[in-house]
Amino acid sequence: MTQNGPLGFATRQIHAGAELDDSHRPRATPIYLTAGFVFDDFEQANERFVQSDDGYSYTRVGNPTNTAVERRIADLEGGIGALLVGSGQAAVSTAVLALAGAGDHLVSAASIYEGSRELFRDNFARLGITTSFVTEANDPASWEAAIRPETRALFAESIPNPKNDVLDIRAVAEVARRHGLPLIIDNTLATPYLLRPIEHGADIVVHSASKFLAGHGTVLGGVIVDAGRIDWSAAPDRYPHLAQNVGSDGRTFAERSGRAAFLAYARSVIALRQGPSPSPFNAFFILQGIETLSLRVQRHSESARRIAAWLEAHPAVESVDYSGLASSPYHALAQQYLPRGQGSVFAFTLRGGRDAAKTFTDSLHLFTRMTHLGDVRSLVLHPASTTHVNRTEDERVAAGVGQGLLRVSIGLEDADDLIADLDHALAAVQAAELLERAGIV
Repeated sequence: MTQNGPLGFATRQIHAGAELDDSHRPRATPIYLTAGFVFDDFEQANERFVQSDDGYSYTRVGNPTNTAVERRIADLEGGIGALLVGSGQAAVSTAVLALAGAGDHLVSAASIYEGSRELFRDNFARLGITTSFVTEANDPASWEAAIRPETRALFAESIPNPKNDVLDIRAVAEVARRHGLPLIIDNTLATPYLLRPIEHGADIVVHSASKFLAGHGTVLGGVIVDAGRIDWSAAPDRYPHLAQNVGSDGRTFAERSGRAAFLAYARSVIALRQGPSPSPFNAFFILQGIETLSLRVQRHSESARRIAAWLEAHPAVESVDYSGLASSPYHALAQQYLPRGQGSVFAFTLRGGRDAAKTFTDSLHLFTRMTHLGDVRSLVLHPASTTHVNRTEDERVAAGVGQGLLRVSIGLEDADDLIADLDHALAAVQAAELLERAGIV
């Protein structure tokens, strides 16, 4: 979107993708809350099924409100197009299933959202798609060693959840490019305001739009963005569903859609048939959230950096995992990839283990105890007893998720108030420890 030169991010987050054909000319994008759309006549109905990208037929296929979200996020991420689906998990599932099938293989960073890890390890494995997990995600040789002839994609997160261990996207992208494989980056915690993975070599970007893009913890949504960088016809044997199998028009997806073949297949085959359809109502709220994305994420990040530094200096805290701190082993990468801010989701570990984590969590007043991220409200969670509860203790330790570790998502409250709440909870932890040493409890 240009007007006498490129427009800035804040301008585009408000205006990009808002071109709607509506005679009433509303300023805000309307909610097209309808299951289907009326055909003018017999011929138009046929055309909508033959050329599904020409107009609308059924909301599971496409909807004007959803399209506005897709255009805006594609613009902000620098992709050629996007697909909106019902959740972040649906985005990951749809993206992978548009690339891989039974007998195929994925390579993923080990440090990722636990829901994605379990999806790869359990659900996809039942479908015959195996996954190798790379522990040293910033070591190109580890990715190289994990790739097989049947590998179809690499997957990682720009800011992994919950450890805030920043990924060297360029290094992994170079490995993917050498092997002709797409690199999928989950950019949920960074958002396109802080980081745009496509600019660093990623081929596909996914988001849980339920988090920072929507911003208020009210709706679910997911999005897939295609960079349009890969020539799918260059490896027809690797992706036969894109470059070998012909449709009713006698053409393959690669012939019909060119470098957008992946996105076209994800939309018209995977999403259409499996049905992870987002409600236009949810799409509307995601669109509203995006309009203030830069303002919110900047404030989130500034408060998180201050709070992380405060926690690091507290005697009850053993360690803080936040790349914005100079002590972080990922600080240099954060300065390279995240100069605007290092996000608001990070972890810290209490010295007293699980008992300390329980006392701390139950003593908070402002922080909300819930499994969510990217809300305007500050959130806290104990991963070892919630998101990572299905792992063995050895697996949790190997992942750096100890019993004393807590994940926080810093919201938009005044940082002083949040620090006071944390201070109160940490004081409760210290008081409980003193009573235990004295043999009173």
